[in-house]
Amino acid sequence: MRITIVGCGVIGSRLAKAADEMAEVKRIYLIDLNKNLSESLAGQLKKAVTVDTVEDELYHCDLVIEAASQNAAKDILTKSVGRGVDVMVMSVGALVDDEFRNQIFERAKNSGSRIFIPSGALTGTDALRSASMDELTTVELRSTKNPKALANIEYLEKKGIDTNKITERTVLYSGTAREAVQIFPRNINVAATVSLLGVGFDRTTVTIILDPDVKSNNHDLIISGAFGRAECQTFNVPSPDNPRTSYLASLSAISALKRIIRNEWIGI
Repeated sequence: MRITIVGCGVIGSRLAKAADEMAEVKRIYLIDLNKNLSESLAGQLKKAVTVDTVEDELYHCDLVIEAASQNAAKDILTKSVGRGVDVMVMSVGALVDDEFRNQIFERAKNSGSRIFIPSGALTGTDALRSASMDELTTVELRSTKNPKALANIEYLEKKGIDTNKITERTVLYSGTAREAVQIFPRNINVAATVSLLGVGFDRTTVTIILDPDVKSNNHDLIISGAFGRAECQTFNVPSPDNPRTSYLASLSAISALKRIIRNEWIGI
């Protein structure tokens, strides 16, 4: 298999290094807006080369993996799905636009392209997926983070909120998943995954809490419906390279790639 990885940050780098050790992966194409990042990463791997755009090797590629941003995800989905190439998306918030999402899913059906969305830094997605086969009455996501995890967010800066000055447990946001993934495009992609699996972006409620005493990125997923009720807790260790990224998100991407490559679907 030949794969393209767009984005050579924390998740993209860990994924590329893991893929480099997989016998089934024959070639890795790396792309990043900062070419120094992609070239540096390629230099550490046996099977990787850098390219400038997704289209450069799209006809020779079996899977394109986005690990960059919501804008990149939209561009990659459009180009890859149109040519029938499989795509893995990490910036799931790109699918908050209903019209865009419906168009992409329909084009994927017609082209034979498959769209893969890993569970990310969250547990309980398997239960939510199963429970959604009957009526769901409540889907709520509560995320608790250290203030450092939400530093330099444009939305907060415009409101004059300095997360470095938060000294006690504070509810930063409470509202719909649709608004949350737009306000915090790099920090709450799990809300988009939950919305797609369950009751949609407008009925999924999200609460973001900042707590200077917590050391991990914590998620509580609460769901209820015809199946009963479930509460799933995740206490994520932040990636040592970037406190905004949970280590589990990287592991989820690696796990998803292994399943795709080996065509093994245990626990689906």
